Amino acid sequence: MYDLLKGIRVVELSTIILGPMAGQILADNGADVVKVEAPEGDLARQIEPRSPDGEGAMFVNTNRNKRSIALDLKSETDREILCRLVDGADVFLHNMRLAAIERLGFGPAAMRARNPALIYCSAIGYGSGGPYAARPAYDDVIQAASGIAGLFRETGDPTYVPSVVADKISALYTANAITTALVGRQRTGTGITIEVPMFESLVAFVMTEHLAAATFSQNASAGYGRMLNPHRRPFRTADGWIAVLPYTGGHWTRTLTELGRHDVMAEEWFATASTRSDNIGRLYEILATEMPRRSTDEWLSVFEQLDVPHSRVATLDDLLTDPHLAAAGLFEGGNGLARAVGHPVTYEGAARHPDTPPPPLNADAPEILRDLGYDEDSIARFAGRSGRKGEKP
Repeated sequence: MYDLLKGIRVVELSTIILGPMAGQILADNGADVVKVEAPEGDLARQIEPRSPDGEGAMFVNTNRNKRSIALDLKSETDREILCRLVDGADVFLHNMRLAAIERLGFGPAAMRARNPALIYCSAIGYGSGGPYAARPAYDDVIQAASGIAGLFRETGDPTYVPSVVADKISALYTANAITTALVGRQRTGTGITIEVPMFESLVAFVMTEHLAAATFSQNASAGYGRMLNPHRRPFRTADGWIAVLPYTGGHWTRTLTELGRHDVMAEEWFATASTRSDNIGRLYEILATEMPRRSTDEWLSVFEQLDVPHSRVATLDDLLTDPHLAAAGLFEGGNGLARAVGHPVTYEGAARHPDTPPPPLNADAPEILRDLGYDEDSIARFAGRSGRKGEKP
C-alpha cells in the first residue's frame, strides 16, 4: 500500500468486481476507501471458494485496504449516513444502473449539489447517451456485445474469455478516470461527473487494433489480420506447448535460419514487413510444423539464444510458483491468507506500507460514524439493529 493518494476519501457503493477492483486500486495507492455495503454484504463475499471465516476469494482479492459500513438505503437514517459520508468525500463511486441510483436519491445532480467538489463516478453497463442505457450488464453479456466472444469465430465457435475481462478492463478505465479527475480538480477546484460504461470501454479496447482499414474508409471492414489468423496460436512441442513470436525481420531471419528454411527467406514476399504480414499464415504454419520436433525446454533455450520473444504456456497453477512473480512479490501472503494478488505497479521513491486485509462486513462502522460526528448512543443503536455484524470490538 502506497500513500500517493493519502488524504483522498472515496465512498464506494459497489459490488462483485468492477467497482470493488477500481476502489482497491485507489486504496492500494493510499486513498481512504469507505466501502458501503447492503446489510447482507457484497455478494462476492459469498461466492465460493471461501475462507474458513466465510469470505469469498473474489472478495478478498478486490477489497483490501478499505473500511466497511453496512447501510440499508431504504432506511432514512442510513440514507442520511450515506449523505454525510458523501458530504465529506472527494469521490463517490457506484456501479448501479443509473435509474436505480436516481430512485434512491443519490444521482449525480443531487450529490454534487451537496458537495460541489465531489468527483461522482458511475461505472455502468451502457452509456446514458444511447438506446441500451437501461439494459442490465454482466461480464458475459458485455464480452458478447463488444465483439470479444465473436473474435473466436475465426477459429471455431464464439466463446467467452475465461476471465471477467469486461469487469476488470472497465475497472482500470474507472480508476484512471477518477485519478485524472482528481488531478483536474486541483486546477479548477470543482468536481466533475464521470460515466465509465462497460460496453463502450470494451469496444474501445477491442477496436484499437481491429478498427484497422475501417479507420480510413467508411466502406472497409474491421479486423486486424494477424490477430485473426487461424494459425496464430500456441504451438505444440514434443512434450507441451510454447508461444513464440518472431515479429521483426531480424526475428524471422534468425528463426528460419535455425530451422534451416533458407528457401523461405529467398522468397520475394519475405523481404518487407508488409508482404511478410500478408503471408503471416504461411510463416505460422512453418512454426507449427517444426515445433513438435523438439521439447519445450529445448525450444526455450533456442529462442533465448536467438533473442526472439517466447514463453512457455503457463497454467494457472504454474503462476503460483513462477520465479519472476516470486521475485516481484506479486502473490503476497499474510493477514491470514496463503497468498493474494498484490498491486503490480511500483513507485520508486514513494513510501510503502503494509496492506490491511479486506474488512469484515460493517467492521468499521463505529469508527466511520464517529468521524461523521455521531454520538456514542447513536452508534450503539446503529450497531444493535438486526443484520449488523462484523463490528470490531
